[in-house]
Amino acid sequence: MKLAFTMFKYFPYGGLQRDCLRIADLCSQAGAQVDVYAARCQCEAPVGVNFFHLSGKGFSHHQQYKSFVRRFQEQALVTGYSAVIGFNKMPGLDLYYAADPCYAATAQQKNWIYRLTSRYRTLAAFERAIFAPEAKTIILSISEVQKRLFQALYKTQAERFYDLPPGVPADRLLPPDSFDLGRLLREELGIGQDELVILMVGSGFKRKGVDRALKAMRALPDELRQKSRLLVVGDDNLAYYRKLAGRQGLADRVLFTGGRTDVASFLAAADIFFHPAYQENAGVVLVEALAAGLPILVTAVCGYSVHVERARAGKLVASPFDQQQLDRMLLEMLDSTSQRLQWRANAKAYVAKTDLFSLVERAAEIILKVAGAEKA
Repeated sequence: MKLAFTMFKYFPYGGLQRDCLRIADLCSQAGAQVDVYAARCQCEAPVGVNFFHLSGKGFSHHQQYKSFVRRFQEQALVTGYSAVIGFNKMPGLDLYYAADPCYAATAQQKNWIYRLTSRYRTLAAFERAIFAPEAKTIILSISEVQKRLFQALYKTQAERFYDLPPGVPADRLLPPDSFDLGRLLREELGIGQDELVILMVGSGFKRKGVDRALKAMRALPDELRQKSRLLVVGDDNLAYYRKLAGRQGLADRVLFTGGRTDVASFLAAADIFFHPAYQENAGVVLVEALAAGLPILVTAVCGYSVHVERARAGKLVASPFDQQQLDRMLLEMLDSTSQRLQWRANAKAYVAKTDLFSLVERAAEIILKVAGAEKA
């Protein structure tokens, strides 16, 4: 059995990229040959997989993606894959891992001129190729919120969706020595053990709402702000956001660490997990924070915010977004030690009784089943 996994951009700290490689590894262990293709590679190729960087031609990203699709399809004809599994939307997929939000719904919120652009036409066509009723692509769905959007806009048949549970990686679970992990990290970063640590994790700071987080920090009362630290873990234009924090008078209150592989240590060191995202199809970091027993402040647009709500492990900022509501909720969460302890207990109880871990196993199982049927 030969499988092709495709994505537009590979970098080591993305949740989609991690999921892709973990699923590829399970399929390989089951005996399949797995080839991973990417249009852009922002680092060295991952080890342990057959990785192909098919750089697309063009000045804009959507032009590069169109070129990548053509190059990949030519390669696929030669190789003869049992199934093609896409981790971004593109034509010609047998299965699509639905980590990206609904593009048509997002585009509807933009100026009508945007919908006349070549970018819109290209990306909208890629999405229709998967979700239109006449399409045959099997959809591995990770967000009930986004699934409803796709069905409302495209009339996609319900039987083409396979719902996946969340998938918290094992290295995000805190070990028995988690207190020492958190203490040592605070010492490494020069953060006092009595300071309140607010943690954000994720690359793509604009979409994750780092600007909203900085405003909420700035709105805290002076005394509380001076004993609080915001840690932002992930890759982006760090220089720009450090300047933005400086303009808010927060240079000594906010630390941008860049991408890190020791996220468990940051979870162990934190008092609150903060995720005021503008848009998030799922947000596996939310489930990782739950598994670490952290109280969570998150915008309700995030797909996995439903788990925070069901667990009663924090606060949800309602839609449409209101910065003042976010400011008030952050203040309330930082200001109540007893409530944070209760949220921690609720999170741990929820994780103990809920499947939050088997996403990659279930995805690999479906892929192998569909590919086997296609091959037959």
